[in-house]
Amino acid sequence: MQTKRFQHFGLVTTASLFIATSGTLGRSIDLDPQIIIWCRSFIAVFVLGGYCIYKNYPLLKDFKKHKIGLLFSGILMGIHWVTYFTALKMSNVAVAMLSVFTFPIVTVFLEPLILKVPFQKIHLLFGLMIMIGIYLLVPDFNLKDKMTIGLILGLISALTYAIRNIMVKTKISNMEGSSVMFFQMIVVCIFLIPALFFYPIENISSQWPLLLFLGIITTSLGHTLLANSLKSSSTSNVSILNSIQPVFGILLAFIFLKEVPQFQSIIGGSLILSTVILEGLRKL
Repeated sequence: MQTKRFQHFGLVTTASLFIATSGTLGRSIDLDPQIIIWCRSFIAVFVLGGYCIYKNYPLLKDFKKHKIGLLFSGILMGIHWVTYFTALKMSNVAVAMLSVFTFPIVTVFLEPLILKVPFQKIHLLFGLMIMIGIYLLVPDFNLKDKMTIGLILGLISALTYAIRNIMVKTKISNMEGSSVMFFQMIVVCIFLIPALFFYPIENISSQWPLLLFLGIITTSLGHTLLANSLKSSSTSNVSILNSIQPVFGILLAFIFLKEVPQFQSIIGGSLILSTVILEGLRKL
């Protein structure tokens, strides 16, 4: 039992570390967010597709059964990633990642509206804690300030990700996680094709090493490990362990980008992550 728990902890932690590299990569890759996400998805299509074929997942059957859900969840995934990477460009890793990580609390507010489940009063307290945390993330909450705009984009990213997760949970929950990601990556690629004609791609060849890392390690391997971890534990348990992801992201940004979050942002981020962990603990 202890060995299984250790393996599960290692699996989720490794997945969180891989996914957390998106922050540093998003800041480092010298391309517009739309182009980065198109390249990320294009690479992931081949890696995830190969994995799904190797695992003999019924891709054609899944697509025929869930094509509408896969289409709309894929579009939401694309918006989530583009707004998140734009937030990274506008602010910094700490602000962008922590604002996106409000999505678990956004989810509990959306579920009563979308799924008609009972609303729990404790979520009002959690919502207040999140709002205070968000306010503390940026030193000067000003709509003319890039840091504030980055924060708002991060919150939009959290909203679209929360809706995407609810859609996956309710419409296509019987599919393998890697299969869902594979089809969503195809949708994102198609959805972002116009970006290739509107944004500069002259220096894309010099960015391929980072783009390959983003597509293979961050996206394909990271999300596959996270999806596999859900098979051996509850969603709440995985969500709690996955809360370390922004911490990894901030540490990586400190090591590779020399980004040091302000003390006020650390307090706000701690409040956000504490709320996410408390919500996860309630569901255990």
